Amino acid sequence: MEESVNLFNEQMYWECHESLEDLWMDDKGDQGRDVYWAVIQVAAACIHYRDGNLIGAKGMTSKAKEKFRRCRDRQVLTDLVLKYLDWGELEQLVMMIRDTDPVLEDFDDLYNFRFKNYLPRPT
Repeated sequence: MEESVNLFNEQMYWECHESLEDLWMDDKGDQGRDVYWAVIQVAAACIHYRDGNLIGAKGMTSKAKEKFRRCRDRQVLTDLVLKYLDWGELEQLVMMIRDTDPVLEDFDDLYNFRFKNYLPRPT
């Protein structure tokens, strides 16, 4: 996870997506995998935003909203996720993007989001 967070923070969204996808695939039976899935979709939205692809960015944030809701509904959000992945802030930025008629500027704050509180596990 540390690698994925660092890649996201460096705006290397495709690499972050690929790194998280491996974790997501490994946790097939775990409902907590929606945490990975949400971040994967946010990273994909940021790729589309950077490319000026409004339709792609909108589609990915719509899918990410579903994952954020699922995480809450299934109660998979631990204190670690909430605190160290700045989950509340990330969720708020995603949920603020309009579902109808968004413009690229609506994605500015999401694109500029960085995980600030993430602490890697001690080795």
